[in-house]
Amino acid sequence: MRFLMMTTDDGSAGNPPDEAMMAQMAEFIEEMSKAGVLLATGGLDPRATRITSSGGKITVTDGPYTEAKEVVVGFALIETRTKEEAIELSKRFWKIVGDGEGVIQQVFGPGDAFPGQ
Repeated sequence: MRFLMMTTDDGSAGNPPDEAMMAQMAEFIEEMSKAGVLLATGGLDPRATRITSSGGKITVTDGPYTEAKEVVVGFALIETRTKEEAIELSKRFWKIVGDGEGVIQQVFGPGDAFPGQ
């Protein structure tokens, strides 16, 4: 099962990470990579480009978007046997970085059964 773990920011983020936290995160990322759990990870530029399609018209708008209540600022794409394992990895992440909020969503690809199918 693949899961997308997203870190969000509502604009109230605290101080930038210190060296100790960065070292712990590097160890965590290395451990997940060696175990084959981590498929991809990275930070996201808050200056997103929004693409909207309505009535056959496609509109492209550059950010940042002041009306956004929260923005996805980082992600990790992981592969685990269960959702519970994904949640445990997320808990380990939050123990390293401290306060914050995120979302975990299962990722479906070709050949995967969606819930209810």
